[in-house]
Amino acid sequence: MASIELYDTTLRDGAQTWGLTFSVDDKLRIVKKLDEIGIDLIEGGYPGSNPKDRRFFQAAKELRLNHSRVVAFGSTCRPELSPEKDPQVRALVEAGTDVVTVVGKSWDLHVREILSITLQRNLEMIRDSVAYLLSRFSRVIFDAEHFFDGFKKNQDYALACVGAAAEAGAQMVVLCDTNGGALPAEIAAITRAVVEAISVPVGIHTHNDSETAVASTLAAVEGGAVHVQGTINGIGERCGNANLISVIPALALKMGRLDFPPDRLRMLKHVSEFVDEMANRTPFRAQPYVGAGAFAHKAGLHSSAVVRNPAAYEHIDPAIVGNTRSFSVSEQAGRTALVQKARQYGIPLDSDDPRVAEILKAIKDFEARGAHYDIADGSFELLLKRMLGLHRRFFTLHGFQVTNAKRQGDTKTYSDAIVRIVVGDKMEFSAAEGNGPVNALDLALRKALQTFYPCVSEVVLTDFKVRVIEGTRGTSATVRVLIESSDGERSWWTAGFSANIIQASWDALVDSIDYKLQMELVGD
Repeated sequence: MASIELYDTTLRDGAQTWGLTFSVDDKLRIVKKLDEIGIDLIEGGYPGSNPKDRRFFQAAKELRLNHSRVVAFGSTCRPELSPEKDPQVRALVEAGTDVVTVVGKSWDLHVREILSITLQRNLEMIRDSVAYLLSRFSRVIFDAEHFFDGFKKNQDYALACVGAAAEAGAQMVVLCDTNGGALPAEIAAITRAVVEAISVPVGIHTHNDSETAVASTLAAVEGGAVHVQGTINGIGERCGNANLISVIPALALKMGRLDFPPDRLRMLKHVSEFVDEMANRTPFRAQPYVGAGAFAHKAGLHSSAVVRNPAAYEHIDPAIVGNTRSFSVSEQAGRTALVQKARQYGIPLDSDDPRVAEILKAIKDFEARGAHYDIADGSFELLLKRMLGLHRRFFTLHGFQVTNAKRQGDTKTYSDAIVRIVVGDKMEFSAAEGNGPVNALDLALRKALQTFYPCVSEVVLTDFKVRVIEGTRGTSATVRVLIESSDGERSWWTAGFSANIIQASWDALVDSIDYKLQMELVGD
């Protein structure tokens, strides 16, 4: 059975995600990363639509790829023009790729009401465009836009459209669920019908508007598709596209239809996070296979079972896709989860240790008051070490004061913080002005500590989140503050909780700095 061909459209369809922009350099970096994991075809953009994509294709000519081929994307010629006179078709040729994908209408509604042309003219445009491009590219792929909607409304015409592309020489016909409304069973049956009706290989391109894009892609493969299109992390217009990060392991591990070497499978999590970084997006914690929570076990019963046999609650070994198993410690957690979590920090702890019950009780008490340690691993590790007597105290807070002032006529609010800490037998006093009270406290704390611990200057706050725990109390509600910090090599989350947002922020800030000091100085 032939292996499935992988076609990535992150840089074209994915780049149509609301609020997302890739620079030319971003796109080149992503191409190289996709080449590393062995994507067969990488759609670089639509050179006929904008100057940036044309610059990308010029720059892409200098790339030295080991496996992938870059693909230019465009549409059939305009109704009033022949392919050789159409500027966007000319832009495709000028892109200089070996492979081109051309999209055409296959739903009679679009032909009549959107293009406002005859059904026959649309077939001519498909034939003429494919034939023209075939004389200039080694391979032409035809994307049949709105194919499944068209097939359900007018089966004969939809088949005539893909038949016209095949007759003109297209080496691959891709069936597109452009509106994302078809369900997997429909996709499978229609794909099977097309495979039987035409002589060229068939591919699949699905959108996620019904949240079935991955399932529909896999169903199409069951129906005979040998080419799948999608994007990394499922990004794309509206609700996104089929997520290749999920499609790849499903095809390779569960269906046996994709020859994807283990070393490349292990890169999936890294590639997912890399593309999110290029897109300036926060990785989706619950993303299947690669998300931070994909193999995270919170309930005590689950954690205990996974320790005995991971297959009890895990559909694959997380290491296969570059992920790791984790155990959240929360009010639902049991002894097993706590022990496993402690071992992740290098802390030997047995489930029958009497301190385990004390720690679990403390965690439940804290969470009942608004604490949250599912994400805040830094704060939890500090809590665990404090309760086990393994924490080294580097400083003690003597007090802090924060003031905010805005006078008549001012365009900004001025925030000042004063911090007093004790290190050993020395009292250190520091003051700072910041962009808001939290920034002022952060600057003042660092200023006070840097004399004693220069490494605190390496810590950068990279994310700050505030969550109201109980909304019915209005502005007096308890809030939870989550802070992500980084020193350039490692990242960690810390948390604070209080009815006073400044106090909650301060507690999270102090844990952030304390965590850095524990990593750097304990054992020195």
